[in-house]
Amino acid sequence: MGAALQVTAFGLALLSTLFLLLATCTDCWMVNADDSLEVSREITWKVSRVGTFKVSRAISIILKIVVTRTLMITADLLAGLALATLILGLDCITFLKEDPCVKLKMCYGAGVILGAGSILGLTGSMWYAVDVYVERAMLVSHNIFLGVHYDFGWSCWLGMAGSTGCFVASVLLTCCLY
Repeated sequence: MGAALQVTAFGLALLSTLFLLLATCTDCWMVNADDSLEVSREITWKVSRVGTFKVSRAISIILKIVVTRTLMITADLLAGLALATLILGLDCITFLKEDPCVKLKMCYGAGVILGAGSILGLTGSMWYAVDVYVERAMLVSHNIFLGVHYDFGWSCWLGMAGSTGCFVASVLLTCCLY
């Protein structure tokens, strides 16, 4: 039962880490409603063109993008470290085969690292999504229309899915394995 749970957690962690990496490497965090324009840089340009916004608003938008990328990169690094640790801790790998207690601790440690990475990735993805929603609501409340309606892109959804998958793998490794 333990080996099957480890392999399931490993598969989920691997897929989720790939989702996180793909979300971090791509730029499709927002798209317009007809899916013809991929934006993450261009929304900064469009909002900074609006006369009622000050330079500080454009800086806050750039800061939002930078902080989101930083959180996602950190989540990627932690998930990669957790995968490397988990591979060495799997029962089906012959590394440290004579000491199962150490292998179990490696799986537990990988689960803790995956949990930390998933929290950072989910914070970055959700914070970006909530901030974009609040920003859109603020534009509407000030009667400012940018000309297009933006939705969340597939990179944002991949970030959320990857972070959630890493969290589930972390729960499997830390709570269910013992």
